[in-house]
Amino acid sequence: MAAVAFYAPDERKIVEEIRAWSAHALEKNSPYFNGLPPCPYAKAAWRENQVTVLFGPPGDQTLTTVLSTFDRFSDLVVIVDRAVSRGSEAFHDYLDDLNEAISSEMFGDPDIWVMGFHPGDAANEFVDDGSFEPAVAEEYAMVFVQRLGQVQEAADKLKKLGYYSSYLAEYDAAELFNQREALYRRLKDGNESSEKNGNGQGQQVEKKPRQKNADGRHGG
Repeated sequence: MAAVAFYAPDERKIVEEIRAWSAHALEKNSPYFNGLPPCPYAKAAWRENQVTVLFGPPGDQTLTTVLSTFDRFSDLVVIVDRAVSRGSEAFHDYLDDLNEAISSEMFGDPDIWVMGFHPGDAANEFVDDGSFEPAVAEEYAMVFVQRLGQVQEAADKLKKLGYYSSYLAEYDAAELFNQREALYRRLKDGNESSEKNGNGQGQQVEKKPRQKNADGRHGG
C-alpha cells in the first residue's frame, strides 16, 4: 500500500501532472515497443495505489529515508526535485553512483534500484511525441525508486516479447541496462559473481560518456 502523503496546493498540481503524463505517454500501446505500452505496468500501479510521490532534492533526507525504510513504501516511489540543483549529466552520474552504494548495502537493503528523469534530458519521441500539454510551468527532476529484482525480472520477460528491439536500436541505453543487470546478478549471486561477470554475459561493464536520453522517465 502506498504511504499516505499530504501535499501543498502547488505540489498537488505536480502530482496530478505526473499522473496525467503517465496516462498520456506511458500507458498506451505503441508500435515502438512491439505493441506494448512504453511502461506496461504503469496503469496497474496507479490503479492499485502502488505509487507514492514525495518531494525533496536528491541527497536530502527524503531520499535517504526512502532507501533506508523502503519496506514502508509502495512498489514505486517518485521523488520530485523542484530545485534541480544538478545538471543532467551530474544528476544521472549521481544516481549511477547511488545504485552502487545501494548494492554495497550502505542503506541496509541492496534490493533497490533508482533511476531518474531530468528536464535537461534530450526528448524521446518513442515515449512522448510532444503532444502532452503540461499543467505546471515549473521544471522539475524526478527520482524513481523501485525493487531491483522486480524491475530486472520484468525487463527479462519484456525482452523476450521484443519490447526493447526498436528502442535499443535508436537509443544508447545499453550502459544503464548493463549496470542494472550486473547489480541484479550481484544481488542474486553475491559480489564475486558480479565482479566476474560484469554485465551478466562474461564481460566487465565499461562506463562510457553519457548520451542524454529520456529512457529513465518511463522506468523501463
